[in-house]
Amino acid sequence: MRKRLMTQNRSAADHRWLDLEKLAQVEVTSEDASHPIEFALLPGASGAWHAADPGEQRVRLIFDQPQKINRIFLVFEETELGRSQEFVLRWSPNADAPYQEIVRQQFNFSPPGTIVEREDYRVQLPNVSVLELQIFPDRGTTTRIASLTQLRVA
Repeated sequence: MRKRLMTQNRSAADHRWLDLEKLAQVEVTSEDASHPIEFALLPGASGAWHAADPGEQRVRLIFDQPQKINRIFLVFEETELGRSQEFVLRWSPNADAPYQEIVRQQFNFSPPGTIVEREDYRVQLPNVSVLELQIFPDRGTTTRIASLTQLRVA
């Protein structure tokens, strides 16, 4: 009898992610100097990106050449304050074209119990020039600071 073990879905750690440092520019609406966006985008970096200003924030990846994107992996963490966060992922085939929404997701942080939100999206986006993440750190107020622990794209 021929047999083999079936493998589980590949985890974020063992996936071949795009090298965003080489393939894209990044724009952020604000950035805490001690928590730069590189912390969230580069494998092996420790920490998380934090906005410098409270309220809605955007992280935009602008690719040098259009990319075929099949997977988007996000991690958000909140260890201190309970809050209801929302984010929107959008893409565009070029900088001048309208954005197309991929997903809009809302979730709650309730420390110390619920402190991490992981989202793993399988997509089929053929020619992505711009990928945008819009974060609303707390739907009930504009005084909270947005953060992002990981953003990976394949």
